[in-house]
Amino acid sequence: MSVTIPHYIGGQRVEGTSGRSVAVFNPASGAESGRVALANPADVRTAVEAAVAAAPGWAETTPLRRARILNAFLRIAEERADQLAATITAEHGKVHSDALGEVQRGLEVVEFATGAPQLLKGEITEDVGTRVDSHAVRQPLGVVAGITPFNFPAMVPMWMFPVALACGNTFILKPSERDPSAALLLADWLKEAGLPDGVFNVVHGDKEAVDALLHDSDISAISFVGSTPIARYIYETAARTGKRCQALGGAKNHMIIMPDADMDQAVDALMGAAYGSAGERCMAISVAVPVGEETANELMARLESRVRALKVGPGTDAEAEMGPLVTRAHLEKVRGYVDAGVEEGARLVVDGRGLKLQGYENGYFIGGTLFDHVTPEMSIYREEIFGPVLSVVRAKSYDEAAHLINVHEYGNGTSIFTRDGDAAREFAHRIKVGMVGINVPIPVPMAFHSFGGWKASLFGDHHMHGPEGVRFYTRLKTITTRWPTGIRSGAEFVMPTMK
Repeated sequence: MSVTIPHYIGGQRVEGTSGRSVAVFNPASGAESGRVALANPADVRTAVEAAVAAAPGWAETTPLRRARILNAFLRIAEERADQLAATITAEHGKVHSDALGEVQRGLEVVEFATGAPQLLKGEITEDVGTRVDSHAVRQPLGVVAGITPFNFPAMVPMWMFPVALACGNTFILKPSERDPSAALLLADWLKEAGLPDGVFNVVHGDKEAVDALLHDSDISAISFVGSTPIARYIYETAARTGKRCQALGGAKNHMIIMPDADMDQAVDALMGAAYGSAGERCMAISVAVPVGEETANELMARLESRVRALKVGPGTDAEAEMGPLVTRAHLEKVRGYVDAGVEEGARLVVDGRGLKLQGYENGYFIGGTLFDHVTPEMSIYREEIFGPVLSVVRAKSYDEAAHLINVHEYGNGTSIFTRDGDAAREFAHRIKVGMVGINVPIPVPMAFHSFGGWKASLFGDHHMHGPEGVRFYTRLKTITTRWPTGIRSGAEFVMPTMK
């Protein structure tokens, strides 16, 4: 039975006033599973007003009290991780084990944020001048918002709101309308953990809701993860309206395979990194760059059989290694890229376009797809496909392989597989990419480090979570003090130098 998925404002679920909604589908069956309300500017404004009203009290709540509430939320979410993962699988399609992994990585950021008393410690210097002390503190921005993508409906919001809340801000989440239910579970559990009403709000919607958030003068900062064209739009609009912004965009992540690499390890890594979550990851490896013809031939010989043997099925199937894509429109987009690769002259080694599963004929399935002899001019190389399509680009040398990465538009993540420490260090030092793996295929930093790319993969000055997240969600205030001592030096009309 179809259900309505409402907003969450001021501590309760509300239907909103727009009268607009859009269908949510189960990607495995293609059947409509519900309808999600789409916010209009009035709905967004209601959420902002709830966040504004809650902001002073939450900012004055001690960091220790904030941390205790986040700790309570962490315990609740850990106990109910299976429920959250099942919700993700039902609306996104990824296999249950992958959804559980997503939940775990998100909760690691919550765990980091529970260190708020330590993270928000300031600094002090005595006697910067005679009997003059200076200290610096970090204070919350106020109301902040996060706009998150469909591919990680739990993890990406948890990159944002735990740190924002720990720093004393109130938060408005605009999740993807394709898989919106995870956000409501998070909201319910935060309230159960003791979070005051209005501190965390959820508004569902499309561009109308996004623009309302971007132009609301009570919102101080916007966090975004999504495609590069939208990231650029979010960043430019936020800048024009005076907001702080971190906008993470698209990716085209390469893996270099050196001649000395452990080939079994490299192939295992490529299978998981290219086809896990059906390639719908901004950190997915979508380009393999073997160095030398011998390396390339050995890689292809091993890869082809593995890709053909991929177990594709609904996310509820414990045996499935890869589930469906998120929507029918996205399925057609990915198929279009495969068509384009063939037309542009790449060698299609494994074609996943014809995959059909008995009992799931209307699902959004495509099999693992593998191209060889891809060149940098081809669209399947230049553009982010966001599907289970791996392109192999053969390089004659390490320098040629590294050059491919350094001149590409995107700079999100990359990796190299090698036993050579010198090659690995050179790669890590010289490559122009924000996150680098050495024999690690998906180098997503742990929560106490920060996540973010370079070039067209990031707009803004701060990466997400970790120390960068704390800096993004706070502003620095420096206080200089001198107490009366009975010593008068008279008025000074020159720039104070503290001599």
